[in-house]
Amino acid sequence: MEIQDKHNINRRDFLKIVGISTASAAPLLSGCSSDKTDGVADGPLGEVPTDKMTYRTSPKGEKISLLGYGCMRWPTIPAPEKGGNIIDQDAVNRLVDYAIAHGVNYFDTSPVYVQGWSEKSTGIALKRHPREKLIIATKLSNFQNWTRENSIAMYKQSLKDLQTDYIDYYLLHSIGNGGIETFRARYIDNGMLDYLIEERKAGRIRNLGFSFHGTVDVFDEVLAMHDHVHWDFVQIQLNYVDWRHASGRNVNAEYLYAELEKRGIPAIIMEPLLGGRLSNVPEHIMMRLKERTPQSSVASWAFRFAGSPEKVLTVLSGMTYMEHLQDNIRTYSPLVPLSDEEKDFLEETAQLMLKYPTVPCNDCKYCMPCPYGIDIPAILLHYNKCVNEGNLPKSQQDENYKEARRAYLVGYDRSVPKLRQASHCIGCGQCNSHCPQSIDIPKELHRIDQFVEQLKQGTL
Repeated sequence: MEIQDKHNINRRDFLKIVGISTASAAPLLSGCSSDKTDGVADGPLGEVPTDKMTYRTSPKGEKISLLGYGCMRWPTIPAPEKGGNIIDQDAVNRLVDYAIAHGVNYFDTSPVYVQGWSEKSTGIALKRHPREKLIIATKLSNFQNWTRENSIAMYKQSLKDLQTDYIDYYLLHSIGNGGIETFRARYIDNGMLDYLIEERKAGRIRNLGFSFHGTVDVFDEVLAMHDHVHWDFVQIQLNYVDWRHASGRNVNAEYLYAELEKRGIPAIIMEPLLGGRLSNVPEHIMMRLKERTPQSSVASWAFRFAGSPEKVLTVLSGMTYMEHLQDNIRTYSPLVPLSDEEKDFLEETAQLMLKYPTVPCNDCKYCMPCPYGIDIPAILLHYNKCVNEGNLPKSQQDENYKEARRAYLVGYDRSVPKLRQASHCIGCGQCNSHCPQSIDIPKELHRIDQFVEQLKQGTL
């Protein structure tokens, strides 16, 4: 206990040391190679349409772009004088301006995104545009301190940081983590759900819903509150793998969507790319998709799948790079819904994906900051990328052992500073309760660290 207390650091001190986590830059460095296109189609794709965006209409008559901007992964820049990275506000402004000019009007953030800076950055960018043309979503992310006082303060701070006097879509954030007792403690016992219902009546919240990660019993119980609460929407994880093959505690999206459709509740979609795993696919799966539509990106298949159900209002994507934004705009300008034959094709593709032993990390960074400074997402993302690229040797007898060994070790040191690598994990388990994918994070870190040591020592 003394050792843990000695090394434990609070959030403020952590940010002083590493700034916004270097995991924010992980998409650039997280794998054996540093290709940031992540499944975006190569070659000229023509103009990006400005007037063909697909829109869905909510039950209250709101016209919402099918592509929603997830503000979890804003670009960052090095700031050595501040001890780490900071959000690149100029880049955020450019991305937001471009998105709005091309028909995107839904922006989703949270008090905990980008180490707590997303709402402020998003508010700065959106304030430069007419409020009535925007749909702003944020969340009650009271994971650590769910007292009524703290929860109300968090809600009011969101309004202040977003520079708005109302929120279009407000979510109870990531219900299901910790089970139904945690849900009740965060929202029922402290009176927060009743408080938010009153805020909706007052017009400061236009739509009230929740985002879900967890077990089916929690989902069913919270959804059963619909007659009393009248959920305006629900945000679920939906993609062509999770449709029928959800991992960990997560529930198949086919079931979640059907239950919402049955009650006439619109769905908002998160993780259409499964944390990037459906754009960074193994080469033979990429070729399988490219053979069908050579001019379309690998990612476009996943976005078409997520956008095809009629009760989907918007599909969120955390677009750090302009080319990702442009590719997704093309996919939804307009959406070409999947045919039944294409859905069967993607189900076959999902079954092929399941054969690859990747860790189900979606790079949400809810596990951060680690009290020991470990860059958990970067470690897991590097491992996954090497799995997909075939740079995960099983033994020294592998034909490409030397090349794969070098690629993994060099990429690991480039992706994750040595003081933030898996070898520093003491197994405290603080991260586990925050992971929406129910990953046993210390177990995976120790397994990866053992693998790295075997590569270094040549004992694999």
